[in-house]
Order: sequence, then C-alpha cells, then structure tokens
Amino acid sequence: MELTLEEARARGAWCTAVPDWEERILEGRSLVPALPLFDAVAERALRVFKRLKVPDLIGNPTYGEVCEDWVFDLVRAIFGSYDPETKRRMIREFFLLVPKKNGKSAIAAAIIVTAAILNERPSAELILIAPTQNIADIAFKQARGIISLDPDLAVLFHVQLHLKKITHRDTEAEIKILSADGDVVTGSKATYVLVDETHVLGAKTKAAEIFLELRGGLASRPDGFFLQITTQSKTPPAGQFKRELGRARAARDGATDAPVLAVLYELPTKMAAEGAWRDPATWKLVNPNLERSVSLDYLRDEFEAAQLDGPDALALFASQHLNVEVGIGLHADRWIGADLWMMRKDPKLAELEELMTASEVCTVGIDGGGLDDLMGLAVFGRCPTTRAWLGWFHAWAHPIVFDRRKDIGPRLRDFETKKTLTVCGDPVQDIAEIVGICVRLREAGLLPEEDGIGIDPNGVGALVDALADEGIEDPLVKAVMQGWRLTGAVWTLERKLNDGTFRHDGSDMMAWCVGNAKAEQRGNARVINKQASGSAKIDPLVAGFNAATLMARSPEPSGGRSFWEVAA
Repeated sequence: MELTLEEARARGAWCTAVPDWEERILEGRSLVPALPLFDAVAERALRVFKRLKVPDLIGNPTYGEVCEDWVFDLVRAIFGSYDPETKRRMIREFFLLVPKKNGKSAIAAAIIVTAAILNERPSAELILIAPTQNIADIAFKQARGIISLDPDLAVLFHVQLHLKKITHRDTEAEIKILSADGDVVTGSKATYVLVDETHVLGAKTKAAEIFLELRGGLASRPDGFFLQITTQSKTPPAGQFKRELGRARAARDGATDAPVLAVLYELPTKMAAEGAWRDPATWKLVNPNLERSVSLDYLRDEFEAAQLDGPDALALFASQHLNVEVGIGLHADRWIGADLWMMRKDPKLAELEELMTASEVCTVGIDGGGLDDLMGLAVFGRCPTTRAWLGWFHAWAHPIVFDRRKDIGPRLRDFETKKTLTVCGDPVQDIAEIVGICVRLREAGLLPEEDGIGIDPNGVGALVDALADEGIEDPLVKAVMQGWRLTGAVWTLERKLNDGTFRHDGSDMMAWCVGNAKAEQRGNARVINKQASGSAKIDPLVAGFNAATLMARSPEPSGGRSFWEVAA
C-alpha cells in the first residue's frame, strides 16, 4: 500500500542513508535516495534551474540542456525538501563529492542564483565561499553572467561589480561571493551557504570555528540550507575536511542519523583499495559528466602524463579526477618503507598492553627536539615464537606547536582525537609519561639488562635525568647516533616490512609520519632526516629507527618472564 506524505514522514522517510550506494555507482543509478519531496516546490526549482543559461559555453545553452540527470536529482532534493506551509526545510545540509571538470563551480553558481530567485526571506544573505580569491572572482563572474543572459533576471537583480555583490530588488536578498583566502565568516547570518572545495577551507587552522559560525547562523533560519561541493583532498584528509567527509559518509552509509544528504562519487571501498582506479574503464563510475564537461581522452592524457611524472603526480591525478583518497605520501624521494607500511598494519597492536602481552622482550626508541617539535616514542617487541618484530608508537606536542606550525595543526588535532598524540597540559607531561611507560616495561620484565632504551643524544638532558630518578640509566639507556649512522635500522625495517616480519599499530599518525619521510642517498648510506621533511614531522618514525637499532642487537629480557613462559 502506498503511504501518504504524512505517513511517510512519520515513518522516517526523510532518512538520507543510501546503504546500496556501491551497487548504484556500479549500475550508474542515482545516488539520491527516494524522499517524500514537496513536488510542486521541487519542480518549480528545477524549471528555474534548467532555464538559466551557462555564460562560459559557446552559444550559451541552458543548464537544462547541458546537465545530466544527477544534477537535476540534487537540485530537486535541495529545493524540494522545503515545506512551503511551515517554511521549514526538512533536509538542511547537503554534501557533494565530485571530481574536477564535472561542472562543479558552474553548478554551484546556478544553485545560488536559483536560491536567490526562490527565496522568500526578506534581506536574506546567500554566501558562496570559493577556495581562492581567483576562483571567487570566477564564481562571481559566473553568477553575474547567468543573470545578464536573462532579460527578466537582469531587471530583477542589481549587480554591483565593485562590491562583488548581487541584490534581489524585491526581497533585498544579497548574494555574496567570498574567498577562503581571508577571514570569510564573522558572525554569519546567512540563510543559504554554499562552500566550493571544502577540502581547501576545511584544512585551514580556524576551519572548525568557521564551520561552527556557518551552522550557527542557520540555526534561526529553518528555511535555509548548507551545501558543500568539493573534490577529494590533494593530501590525506585532515582537520575539518576529514570530519565533514566522515560525517557525510556516515550519513550515506546509515551509520548515523546526521541530517545531511551526501552524494559522493567515489569508487566502492574494495575497488579503491585494490587500485581499480588505474583502469580507465572505472573512470565513468565517478565522473558523472563524462563526455559532457570532461572527456575520456582528456583523462587518459592526464593519467599518462602523471605516470611519467612520478608518484606525486599520480596521487594528485587520482585524488582530483577520480576522488581517490590519498593515503601515505608518495613523493619521488620517499622512504621505500612507505610503499609497504600499511600492508603491515595490525589493529591488535593499537594498545601497548597487547604488544607487551605478545612480546618476550621490548626496546624503546625516543626522539624529540625543541618545544615546536613533536616528542616521539616507539616501543618494539619481539614475538617469542616467530621472532617477528611488533611496533607501537605515540607522540606528544606542546601547545606552542599549534602556534608555530599552523599548517599541520588541524592534522595534529585529528591524531589527538584518535589518542595517538597527546597535547601536553604542563611543561613536563611528555617526559613524565615516557618515563612512566619505560618503568612499566621494566616492571613487566620486558626490558633487557642493557641497550634497551635508545635516545637521540641531542637535547635530552631532562629526559635522561627523569629516567635516572627511576633508576633507569646506562647501560640500559643508550645514545643512538643519528644521520647516516641510522642506515642499518632504515634498511632493516625496509626488509622486515617487505617480508612481513615487522607489524605495527597502523595509526593514522604514523602513516602521516612515514609519508613525510624523505630519503637521501649519501654514498652507501640512506639518510632520513628531519631537516629534509621540514614542518612535516617524522619524530615518531625516527624513534622507531632508534628502537630498531637496539632490537637488531638481539636483546634478552632482564627478568620477569622466560621464553618458555611467554610461549606457553
């Protein structure tokens, strides 16, 4: 029996989950779920949208002539979720992830103009936030062009070039095109917000505050909406963009009831993991405008050029044209171990206690620098039966890091949330907690009599003193020479990653550090140093090399448990 509109709403028909999205992608079906839209409103909005002319195409065709059905489905959902009687929008947030060259910016401009035409609120603000000033200028030119090509709209709207502002003469609603280059939002009172390229705005240091302002402004405007249109990030998602993307995926998958309609053109999880994006036959799955605004020949040319230019260029192509989420950095001078790192992820090692239980002996590596660096810790264990190595990592950061290294601040906050990085609340928290872990390992009988704790000898006086206060000192604590002298540890970890005799906790924090590592060949030595990586930190990885240096000496536990006790 077909439900009435009221009955459908009562049964949660406004749920935006699309649990079968992978099948839909493969079959080329709509990614917008069936919703009890207000058809009259939806159809009116679609008629307006389709009538608008595209200013930067030869002949100025209408959007109705050049857009595919997926665009119309999105437009109907955005505007058709508005209840004309209660003046409330049943779905207020929308998230579109679509690759470059699929008409993203052109669609954004047309949607914001459509919203201005249909808006009923007097003096409403409509904000389109572009990633850069240049793109903001292009977006304004696009919106202005749409209006100038229609005689009726040219009369209805007042365009102010010098202010980059478009005003509806009847409702006095204003379209403002802003740039993410500056402070785009202060006390937002916008009714309609459209963010173009969330991955740019979301990576900014104050992005969380900006999004809070944007959503807060909509709280008293139930007729408004918040639309994000973006490609995938050029680097591993971080900060607010990572949170927004995760929220959208959770809503799409039905993992949460977040009130957001997410239309995400990305490959099914298994296909992406297996590298299916390298096959041109899969490109049409995530490029809904293929052979419209982007051609297969163009993508092939870009792909071939990226293959010639190296891993960096290939990762950039995949993220921007195929929405492939970038994992570990693949720069040309990367550490060889980066290619193998995630293959050896073992979620069971996420807790130090698990590593301790599985090990007969442990070594500790510690690496840090100034207060604007990370303090890195690595605990390596050795399995008593296979003698394979196990790794657990952690990092500490002082608040000054977030002032001095603003570019990595949002990413560090992500690691803090995952509890793989601790932000110190007092000046010696990092030292105190590292010493506590070393004491814990000693009391468990897992540290050897000597050569069990390896430390970068530079700038570690306070740490050495704190360890000595607990009776942990030479010969258990050893200075590990850095630079080219770590070559043996670097090569050892490469080989053990390759043959599977090293497994680690698989944290996002370590994936980032490993991806940051740059290898430099100096004669017969392979050097990985902090200077080459710049502000992209590798301290926990260097701590891992320190721990590996000592584990390579085949240490035996000082007491507590014998080989046979652990193996039993």
